[in-house]
Amino acid sequence: MRMNTYVNFRGSCAEAFRYYEKHLGAKVGAMMTHAQSPESRTGAEWKDKVLHARITIGDTELMAADIPNAEPMRSAYLTLRPESDAEAERIFAALADGGQAFMPIQETFFASRFGQLRDRFGINWMIMCERARA
Repeated sequence: MRMNTYVNFRGSCAEAFRYYEKHLGAKVGAMMTHAQSPESRTGAEWKDKVLHARITIGDTELMAADIPNAEPMRSAYLTLRPESDAEAERIFAALADGGQAFMPIQETFFASRFGQLRDRFGINWMIMCERARA
């Protein structure tokens, strides 16, 4: 059995996934639009929006769709754990572009780099480069 996270966008799923491909090295595994579904009941303005998509980020799959009245994530965060401080800072900057930083990327007692933000697509992220344990 697998467990995956499924997030909903308000019409920007394809744009978000392409952005994650570019800046996170992610790979889109599936992307189906409402127009491709024989059972879709959405209006013409939603025909090119995503009915279902799947993307691989690192070794994790994220699934998503466009939902007309989707609410931004509230108490959940997708967490990325890069291998270096430089990569953590690069990723944070890319995801913060056009978004909102809640906690700037910085050194903490538990991580050499840690930051929290909401990206331009409404997705909450934590970037954490954990300290090596002695």
